[in-house]
Amino acid sequence: MAKFDGQHERYIEGAMRNVHGLDGLHRMTGQLLAERVPADGRVLVVGAGGGIELKALAEQHRGWSFDGIDPLTDMLMLAKETTACAAGRIRFHQCDISSAPDGPFNGAVCLLVFHHLSFEERAAALHGISRRLHPGSPFVLAHISIPQREPDRSLWTDRHVGFGAKAEIDRDKLDAARIAMKERLFISSPEQEEANLRQAGFTGIVQFYQAFSFRGWVAYA
Repeated sequence: MAKFDGQHERYIEGAMRNVHGLDGLHRMTGQLLAERVPADGRVLVVGAGGGIELKALAEQHRGWSFDGIDPLTDMLMLAKETTACAAGRIRFHQCDISSAPDGPFNGAVCLLVFHHLSFEERAAALHGISRRLHPGSPFVLAHISIPQREPDRSLWTDRHVGFGAKAEIDRDKLDAARIAMKERLFISSPEQEEANLRQAGFTGIVQFYQAFSFRGWVAYA
């Protein structure tokens, strides 16, 4: 397997720096899934590239098996390296949700992915995940979600950029990061996120996590 010359460490460092309480989010995700996923359950991980959440879930629940999907070759290779200790319980697929295994799965996870997807892609992903789950199975979703009305939108954008910045970063880089967040990411309000889940057929939607600009929900197929 190809090695990534420090990419694994840089990826984890960046995720930990940007997402306050990421370890806790992984633990909460496993706990919420375990309320309904059986001891030998099968879990779908959407956007599995990097493998951080896969590794955490595999360590928490040693009877579960996983299907991880991601369209990016490099990120899947990195995920395989990250999850080598649980390789026998994880199947990776280079694809998006439209080509993912049909399941049905006992649970699903999508963490820190949706703000990179267009709103149309997100709607398709939610419907694709919903139809691959057993009825009543849990789905845990977490990503950037902030109010979209001004001045709150700009305030939360500044907070997000400021929290993730390294101490030595200069003002020009902060300005560029603000512009990138506004122009390159697809961000909805929490209210819209919950409406999207309902439209995809999910019920029992509850927000269980917030860390600055990141929020997480659990919902049921």
